[in-house]
Amino acid sequence: MFSIHRRISIDRMARVVDGLDLPDAVFRTCPYQPRELVETGLRQWLRCCGAAMRDHRIIGMPSHAVDEAWHGFILCTARYAAFCSAAYGRYLHHHPEGGGLPGTAVAGSMRDQLDRTVVAWTMVARPGERCVLWDLDAQVGVPEPWGVPAERVAAIETRLRTTA
Repeated sequence: MFSIHRRISIDRMARVVDGLDLPDAVFRTCPYQPRELVETGLRQWLRCCGAAMRDHRIIGMPSHAVDEAWHGFILCTARYAAFCSAAYGRYLHHHPEGGGLPGTAVAGSMRDQLDRTVVAWTMVARPGERCVLWDLDAQVGVPEPWGVPAERVAAIETRLRTTA
């Protein structure tokens, strides 16, 4: 079955993400501090998701701390559903490793998914904006940090510039 969705506007989606109210309930299961840094990471992640959804891609989560905050947001079901509708025009599903529906598209390896996250970031980054997602876990003290090494991010960004 083929479903038609309106094309996601990056500008509109970014405005919705910027205006998003994230109550304390979102961070109940996310003990990492400073909260402002985790919140910045969550907002950057949600912008990356918009770019990925626009291109029908599944991206990887580069931060355990942001993943915890996103899970908290998802649990605020009415708020999350309203956000998804306003930002993306449809629901942003969570695709944990091995959690997809039988017969759905394979997301590829986690490395592939994280590479696509870097690509998505290049589509939504504001001029001069630094992505906090790549090393956020190390900054907030996650015991076994996730992330994307700076040299990997640089290599992907270089490849994108040379093939564009």
